[in-house]
Amino acid sequence: MKKILISLLFVFTFLTPISTFASEHETVKHVQSETQDAYKPKSVTDLFAGFFDTTGLKAILFPKDGVKNGRGEEMTKFAQSGGRVIMFLIIFLLFYLAVVKGFEPLLLLPIAFGGLLANIPVANMTGPHGMLGIIYDMGIANEFFPLLIFMGVGAMTDFGPLLANPKTAILGGAAQFGIFGSLVGAAALSQYDIVEYSLKQCSAISIIGGADGPTSIFIASALAPEMLGAIAVAAYSYMALVPVIQPPIMKALTTDEERKIKMVTGRQVSKTEKLLFPIVVIMMIALVLPDAAPLMGAFTLGNFAKESGVVDRLSNEMQNSLINIVTIFLGLGVGGTLQADKFLVAETLGIMIIGLLAFAAGTAAGVLMAKLMNKFSKEPINPLIGAAGVSAVPMAARVVSKVGQEYNKSNILLMHAMGPNVAGVIGSAVAAGVLLSIFK
Repeated sequence: MKKILISLLFVFTFLTPISTFASEHETVKHVQSETQDAYKPKSVTDLFAGFFDTTGLKAILFPKDGVKNGRGEEMTKFAQSGGRVIMFLIIFLLFYLAVVKGFEPLLLLPIAFGGLLANIPVANMTGPHGMLGIIYDMGIANEFFPLLIFMGVGAMTDFGPLLANPKTAILGGAAQFGIFGSLVGAAALSQYDIVEYSLKQCSAISIIGGADGPTSIFIASALAPEMLGAIAVAAYSYMALVPVIQPPIMKALTTDEERKIKMVTGRQVSKTEKLLFPIVVIMMIALVLPDAAPLMGAFTLGNFAKESGVVDRLSNEMQNSLINIVTIFLGLGVGGTLQADKFLVAETLGIMIIGLLAFAAGTAAGVLMAKLMNKFSKEPINPLIGAAGVSAVPMAARVVSKVGQEYNKSNILLMHAMGPNVAGVIGSAVAAGVLLSIFK
């Protein structure tokens, strides 16, 4: 019995490796067979078909359900196909305005290029790890880039004309009527279901009336980020169209005699006054309207550095390198929001219309206030300078000077118009602070 058990154990020990080897051999043959099937030679037609499946052309021509944008939101088939084509046409129009017409090219060109990149299928450049998504999160979602722009604008601003004739600050305030007037108008339209805007969205749209691009982006980022692209494009488009929009309004509200009025030269402003002014402004903001402190803090920092005269290197960087670099990032980041599923909606048309009306109302309010001031002022005030109360610095002031010289060649209104123009910058920032304090 013992010999039989030893014999069986020997046979089992010897046959087990053989059976295991046979099983492994069969498995290897099966895997090799599957591998050969998977990597079987493909025809040229199959290769081209596979390549076509990865192209943006197929994504546009054959949209599919369930496709999501960079932020994980599902896109409609229209947004994937025809919507992208329409956006490309809009972007080419922005290129035309920036390159051929010269309308605000420093911002419109990077915004348009950002929009072009954002609408490229498959690339997903607006996602959290995409180029445009990184830029957006880096300085627009947290409202940082507009503040840096304001710092540079402050370093380039001269408050001398405003300090020489302080009453022109009233014109900068009057021009902000466009902001609050359009806010009320947009809210009224929403009440009657003509458009569907929340109060936060109405506030973000209304700031377009101040013709201040960085402030518009700042407010939109805080109150209505879903409308950021449309609001930014509207704001900078209307800033670019100041020479087209403002003159007809200015001429319609003034007479030939009023447009010929020559204003006396303002007094010489001391360096001490220019140095103290930004400090006084930021202290007033700190005590009365802290919500405007980010914008006005950056603005007054830039201006104080310039007027101090002891940090010329920093001031020059703010005016040149810093603002140029940030402008590139700001434009690309804003352009990244110009996607078909966000821009090609009914609300965008409402933004463009309300923004235009707000800008026109702000221009008209400034001119009418200047007419009123002229009647009660000892020194003559040309009502045209009221149009410079909007924040489009210095374009609005240049337009005022140009229109004035059309009726009186010797009439130099540029420096007089710069007073309400820089006051308008402060006014729009204050208006933004008020809106933030109420609706944030």
